[in-house]
Amino acid sequence: MTYFSRRQLLGAPVLLALAGTKLVEQVSIASCGAWGARPPAAPVTVDNHRPNKIIIHHTALANSTDYSQAHAFQNSRDIQNLHMDQNGWIDSGQHFTNSRGGWLTEGRSGSLYALLHGQTMVQGAHCVGQNDQAIGIENEGTYLTEQPPAALWNSLIDFCAFTCQQYAIPATEIYGHLDFNATQCPGLLHDRLPELRSAVAGRL
Repeated sequence: MTYFSRRQLLGAPVLLALAGTKLVEQVSIASCGAWGARPPAAPVTVDNHRPNKIIIHHTALANSTDYSQAHAFQNSRDIQNLHMDQNGWIDSGQHFTNSRGGWLTEGRSGSLYALLHGQTMVQGAHCVGQNDQAIGIENEGTYLTEQPPAALWNSLIDFCAFTCQQYAIPATEIYGHLDFNATQCPGLLHDRLPELRSAVAGRL
């Protein structure tokens, strides 16, 4: 018989646990507090429903060769400053950020808590028309002509699989920003969405 901790049962669809299906391992995600986020300028909106899709983005920033956690934390601070000070948003627009070194950080405040409990979502500001429906993942870098490093790609697979499990999102419901808005984002990552969906489905 397979036993599950209370935390696992709270953090994953109960049907998976009852069926004895092996859970996707929880990925390591640094909270807003861990990377030194500013508090939101106003309360974030929490929607009392699960998201129904994941949307992949790239940050369109420089392709840094610093793959350290310290750099990932600084990248998260830079994105938050841009979104709050230049875009006028209350916080980072995306729910989570994936660095070129494969370090995952919480983006918009409250997103990590919602993900771990799997029942609600924080409303984002990453994709017009989808902010109350989709989890937004920013991938550090610009991928119009260059492929992402392996660390980022592997981390993206792990994180999407965990997110799909937590929210009962089918692997087929992973999209790119340009599927919904007029943008080049996420560049070549969009061409690899079939590969990403297949890899995530394999984990699930």
